[in-house]
Amino acid sequence: MSILKVIFIVSILTIVNGCDSKTKGAVEKMHWDRDMCERCKMAISERKFAVEAIDLKRGKTYRFDDIGCTILWMSENKIPIDSNIKLWITDAKTGKWIDAKSAIYTDDSITPMAYGFAAYTKETLPKNHHTVDFKTLKKRVFEIEELNTKKVNTQ
Repeated sequence: MSILKVIFIVSILTIVNGCDSKTKGAVEKMHWDRDMCERCKMAISERKFAVEAIDLKRGKTYRFDDIGCTILWMSENKIPIDSNIKLWITDAKTGKWIDAKSAIYTDDSITPMAYGFAAYTKETLPKNHHTVDFKTLKKRVFEIEELNTKKVNTQ
C-alpha cells in the first residue's frame, strides 16, 4: 500500500510541475477568433498580424490584433517597450512567431486596424517593398494616430 501512495504522490507532483513549466517570455497559444485585442477589444483572427507582449516581471501575456494597437496600448498604460517586455509578432508570410523588435516591416499592408505594418524576417521579406525597422515603426504609429485624431476632431 505504501508503494501506491509514493507512486500517487510522484504522479501528482509531476503533473503540477508540468503545468507550470512554461519558458519565461515564450509565446503562448493564441485562441484565434476568441482572444481579444487588449486595446481595441476586437477578436484576433488575422494570423498575419497578431502580436503577443509578455511582461517578464509579472509573467502576464497581452494579445493584440495589430502592431499599432500594441505600441499605443503600451504608451497609454505607461509600459516602456524596451524594459522587461518580450514582443512576438507573426511573420506575415509564414505565420510563425518572430521577435517583433528585430523584425523587418513593410508599410503597405492592409492590417486589422489599418496601421499597415507587416513583419518579416530577412528570409521571408518580399522583394521591392519599402521597409522600416522597429524604431521607425513606433514613430510612424504615433504619427498615424495623431493624423487619425485630427480627422475625427474636425468632423
